[in-house]
Amino acid sequence: MVCFNINQVYAWRPNFEKTNLTRWVKQNYIIKLRNSWYSFPEYLETPNIQHFISNKIYSPSYISLHSALAFYGIIPEAIVRTTAVSSLKKMSFENAFGSFSYQQILPELMFGSEQKIFLNKHSLIFATPEKAILDLLYLYPQYTTEQEIRDLRFDEEFMQEDLNLERLNEFTERFQSKILRKRVNTLLKIYDLC
Repeated sequence: MVCFNINQVYAWRPNFEKTNLTRWVKQNYIIKLRNSWYSFPEYLETPNIQHFISNKIYSPSYISLHSALAFYGIIPEAIVRTTAVSSLKKMSFENAFGSFSYQQILPELMFGSEQKIFLNKHSLIFATPEKAILDLLYLYPQYTTEQEIRDLRFDEEFMQEDLNLERLNEFTERFQSKILRKRVNTLLKIYDLC
C-alpha cells in the first residue's frame, strides 16, 4: 500500500486510536500527506510517486496542465509543483513528497484522461496530451496572444508528428468556448497545423 486514509485504517481495525497516527508521524514511521491521508518514507524516492499521490489525496482529479505537458515532453521546463485538474474547488497541498496544485474545472469538462500503470499494479490518471493543452489554454487566461502561446515553447516534433489533431478538435468542441477555440486556432497557426 503506497498511501492510505483513516477510513481504510478503521475498516481494518474499527477500534484504532487515531492518536497512533500522530505519534507515528512524529517518529517518522509514516508521512502525513494531508488531513486523513498518509504514506511511508520508503516511497519518497519512487519515480512519479508525486503523480500517484496527487490522484489519491484529492479526488476526482487527474494530472494535467504543466505536469502532464512535462511528463509527455511537450514543454522543456522541469516542473516543481504537481498540477492537476479537479471538479472540486481549487486547492493546494504541501508535504514531504512535494507541492500539489489543483485547478477547478466544470464536472462536464472532466474528460480526456487515461490511466497509466504505476508500480506494476496501481493506476495514475493523466490527461491525454491534447486535453492537457486544452486545460492549460482554458484555465490560464494569460495565454491569449500568439507570442504568449509561443512562449510556452511546445516541442515542435511533438506538435508536428504526435499531436492528435482530430482529438484536439473534438475535445475543443466539447468545451463549447469561443475563447478557447480562438486560442486553439492561434496554436494551430503557430505550428502550421491549420
